[in-house]
Amino acid sequence: MTIAVIQFGGSNCDRDSVQALESLGFDGELVWHEDGLPEDVDGIVLPGGFSYGDYLRAGAMAAHSPIMAEVREAASDGTPVLGICNGAQIGCESSLTPGAFTTNESARFQCEHVHLRVENAETPWTSQYEQGEVVELPIAHGEGRYEISDDRLDELEAEDRILFKYCDENGEVTPEANPNGSKHSVAGVTGGDDHIAVMMPHPERATLSDLGRTDGQGVLKGFAE
Repeated sequence: MTIAVIQFGGSNCDRDSVQALESLGFDGELVWHEDGLPEDVDGIVLPGGFSYGDYLRAGAMAAHSPIMAEVREAASDGTPVLGICNGAQIGCESSLTPGAFTTNESARFQCEHVHLRVENAETPWTSQYEQGEVVELPIAHGEGRYEISDDRLDELEAEDRILFKYCDENGEVTPEANPNGSKHSVAGVTGGDDHIAVMMPHPERATLSDLGRTDGQGVLKGFAE
């Protein structure tokens, strides 16, 4: 399977994503956003970084790159799409998924490991885990706070479109375990179809055993589901 990893000016997790994907048996292909989406791809990653220097609003400028129209079309045709960190911001700004990511409650860039509770184990991105399982992944963001209207969030909860929530090591969702102030501690959501997803933590940074943890493998294996 060939997974396209879209590079924007300012992307810095693109090669990490390719290496993680290839460690799992996928063919990762770096795609410069100005070159357009290749015809034969089986999945798409919008990687982390600081596209366009996060000017205007994180992900907002990249969302208007012509390749994103192609990504949306591919997603509507059933191609799996995963947005990670800055890619999650781009995904929301492109209306692939609902809501938005904005400045951390601390108003600081935060780089640390966090615990996540699996909220729905029946999506491609979470099927490798058990419902309620706690995984540990790193975060590295300044605008990771998920915001959405209360009514819309209630709908997402009712539709089981929440992938992960920030929690403590025992799986308890508490304000203290929420690193950025995300509403309802949301760390990842799906689009209208569950083959489209965005998440703020970095599964690609917890995939290679040489890096110490492999909790993120299950997310990337979703491309094979």
